[in-house]
Amino acid sequence: MSPLIEARDLHRIFHQGRPDQVEAVKGVSLAIEAGRITVLRGPSGSGKTSLLALLGAMARPTSGRIFLAGRELTSLPERFLTDVRRRTFGFVFQQFNLVPGLSARENVMLPALPLGGPRAALERRAEALLAQFGVAHRSRARADQLSGGEAQRVAIARALVNDPQVIIADEPTANLDSALTASFMELVATLRASGKTVLIASHDPLVFGAAIVDRVVPMRDGRIEAGTP
Repeated sequence: MSPLIEARDLHRIFHQGRPDQVEAVKGVSLAIEAGRITVLRGPSGSGKTSLLALLGAMARPTSGRIFLAGRELTSLPERFLTDVRRRTFGFVFQQFNLVPGLSARENVMLPALPLGGPRAALERRAEALLAQFGVAHRSRARADQLSGGEAQRVAIARALVNDPQVIIADEPTANLDSALTASFMELVATLRASGKTVLIASHDPLVFGAAIVDRVVPMRDGRIEAGTP
């Protein structure tokens, strides 16, 4: 079976041609299988976040090619790439990036608004997702009134509102204690059980060492470590 996401010889250079040039990703080739949990593991500066951004179509490589279900993404015009990103990927960020003045429900709805559709149906979907993750009672609370665990669950609900194939999470437990990290990984297990592909960048042993993780990809200095299967 072909991989869901395939990266071929990716390079990502910041400030190219300037004295402060940095090559964050150096010739990475990687295949991500559908329906599995893959963790990019590495210390700060290893390139895992930059690689995650490339694989999730949030950034373009300086060189190299990325394929999604056999379709090349790297040559797509930005407006088409934006549409692919909205429909295929759901994102959970380190700081959760909830909009403080909006309610939990409104935050969940945000990624779906550009796609159109009846607002009432979207509100029902947002409420259902909040209920799925045990925070329906906080639906109308502003994001800045949520606890850390509640904000995390709202962020995951938001990532799922467009029913994406792939969930992308960048250091999702960096600001959480051990109990909330364990809770997050339980939620990740439910995502995999529902058929989602989950791709996480993390240096947290409670994440990359979890029994539910199918594959750990160690990174250092912008490269996948030698000998990684």
